[in-house]
Amino acid sequence: MLWLKAFHVIFVVTWFAGLFYLPRLFIYHIEADEQVVRDRLKIMQRRLLMITHVGGALAVAFGIALMVWWLLNSPGYLHNGIWFHLKLVLVACLIGYHILLVRMVRQFATDSFARSSRWLRIFNEVPALLLIGIVILVVVKPL
Repeated sequence: MLWLKAFHVIFVVTWFAGLFYLPRLFIYHIEADEQVVRDRLKIMQRRLLMITHVGGALAVAFGIALMVWWLLNSPGYLHNGIWFHLKLVLVACLIGYHILLVRMVRQFATDSFARSSRWLRIFNEVPALLLIGIVILVVVKPL
């Protein structure tokens, strides 16, 4: 179980690296004046999105493996309060955020993104807030 947990944490970190940095690349893209810079940022966005996909998919896979382990070995663990259910809701929000990033990468690739850098700066805070909520729910289990 500890190996599952270790790999889950490793891939969560990988996933969040992409969730945090992709909007930053979008901001640089919007604020870039030269076409060559925007073209290079498109490549960076596409490559980082692939790494983010891998991190997210493996984080979810190892998370499911952990849930299965707990259900088989300690079924009551997942039913101690609602903290775990709320964590899953926040993870679903992260997956939704990830899907929005996919759409944005496609919009930037076709030069059809219509939001401002200010909007992106606010949007960039969403995964940090979700991370805070998830960590508090997992570590403190307040509910």
